[in-house]
Formats: sequence, structure tokens, C-alpha cells
Amino acid sequence: MRCLSCNAALTDFEATRKTLKTEEYLDLCNNCFYTIKDDVLTLDRSDLEDEESRQDDDEYGLDYDLDEHI
Repeated sequence: MRCLSCNAALTDFEATRKTLKTEEYLDLCNNCFYTIKDDVLTLDRSDLEDEESRQDDDEYGLDYDLDEHI
């Protein structure tokens, strides 16, 4: 899978992120998701989060401790 915005390859964690309201996949990398994170409630598979995703979270101020990002 590729990011719909920048065409970067998605990790399993990024590829399984869904919107809370419609449960549709977002298909955005963490970098592109950061730009809309305050506007979109998501469901995340924290069990798929790897070290690289955690580094992106720290860099962009994302917090995925819960399976549901509000």
C-alpha cells in the first residue's frame, strides 16, 4: 500500500488506520496523517506499531497508546 498523499510505502500500522466515524481506511503515512490528526478520529492497531512508527510518533507528537485515537 502507498500513502494517498505522498506515495510513500505504508507500514502495516499505517495501512490499518481507519476513521472512527466511517471505519474506512485512511491510507496515509504518519507524516501525512500528522497534518489532519486533530480533525479525524481514528481506530489504530497498536499491536502492529513498530519501532519506526513510534519514532515517527515522537517526531510528530502523535500519541497512539490507545487503540482509539481521540
